[in-house]
Amino acid sequence: MANPFGNLYLIPVPIHEGEASFSIPKGVIERVKQLNHFVVENEKTARKMIRCIYPEVSQPDLTLSILDKNTPTTGIESLLSPCQKGISIGLMSEAGVPAVADPGSRLVEAAHQKNIKVIPLVGPSSILLALMASGLNGQSFAFNGYLPIDSNDKKRTVLELEKRSFSFGQTQIFMETPYRNDKMFEFLLKILGNETLLSVAVELNGDKEYIKTLPVSMWKTTTSPDLHKRPAIFSILKK
Repeated sequence: MANPFGNLYLIPVPIHEGEASFSIPKGVIERVKQLNHFVVENEKTARKMIRCIYPEVSQPDLTLSILDKNTPTTGIESLLSPCQKGISIGLMSEAGVPAVADPGSRLVEAAHQKNIKVIPLVGPSSILLALMASGLNGQSFAFNGYLPIDSNDKKRTVLELEKRSFSFGQTQIFMETPYRNDKMFEFLLKILGNETLLSVAVELNGDKEYIKTLPVSMWKTTTSPDLHKRPAIFSILKK
């Protein structure tokens, strides 16, 4: 018996403003054109992205529901009500792939629990792009999300990640809020060992994309990149 529910499509969006055709496959664009219901983090930016992918879309015909870090758990299931009526919906993050370092993972979990088919679509991931371009170990790696804000907790976490990278030969990937990137970079140069490799990937897929991997000792003698308010991914590996 066929599943009577609609599908939950996980729709990647560009990780940097620009032509969607550069990073979003044609098949994904065609799928977006078939959907009228979306779950998004921010309605304004989501509508802008949909218009970028699908310029002729009738915005009033779209139904956008909000799922962000403040959405209560009790409100998650109701977001799937279109699927339960046989209508497919699309889940979109603010940038990149949904449900990775993104509140959308809660909707995906609920969809599985309700036997709603989850279909991930191909698109850009800043995490994987940064890893690809880092030259660090792509066979074994871990994404650690955002590090603690408290300096003492952050120091303990960075040292633990450095130790883990050495013990297991595992690339450790993490990120920071863009306006704190410069401080994070300075912090890493103070805490990490000189031989540890540090990769910095900034504004991936953008016109001002910057990617560089160097031992910490060489970073200390290199002009520091301007990271302020620029989306960045940090990766480390101690060999």
